[in-house]
Amino acid sequence: MRILLFVAALMLITSAWASDNVLLIQLRPGGGFTVWHTEGESQLSDEEVMTLEAAAKPGGGEEIPTSFGPARAYENNDGVTIRLPAARNDKALLLDRDNCGHVRLWHAAGTTTLTEDQLTDIFMSALPEGGKRLTVGGYHVKAFITPFGVTATLWPIPPGK
Repeated sequence: MRILLFVAALMLITSAWASDNVLLIQLRPGGGFTVWHTEGESQLSDEEVMTLEAAAKPGGGEEIPTSFGPARAYENNDGVTIRLPAARNDKALLLDRDNCGHVRLWHAAGTTTLTEDQLTDIFMSALPEGGKRLTVGGYHVKAFITPFGVTATLWPIPPGK
């Protein structure tokens, strides 16, 4: 029984160490950054996202009911932004498509918070094939230049390292 408990505890610890977080960092006109997160509380269904994407217009498409309240999609230079005014914290989503056409949602609110200086370091380190690995706070970070901005993969530094 002790062995089973040890193995279970080891699996939980190593999975926590292996967890990562990806951010999309965009430079705003006039300075500063907009940060989008891969994880957020507003998890729309694929059907809801596709319906909103189809309704998107530059000034905002029609309001569509979703599982997080009414939503409106806006077509812009970055693709499609979905606004969810009734959501608690995660009130905007950025819709992105990868090279294969798969939809990826970026969330306006997430759990990772970085300072402006940390975001600048990450942004400046980015290269198309991935910049050198940085240590920022309690994370290792690797940053990539993409058409939408800089994507940064963060993973926690294991305790004792």
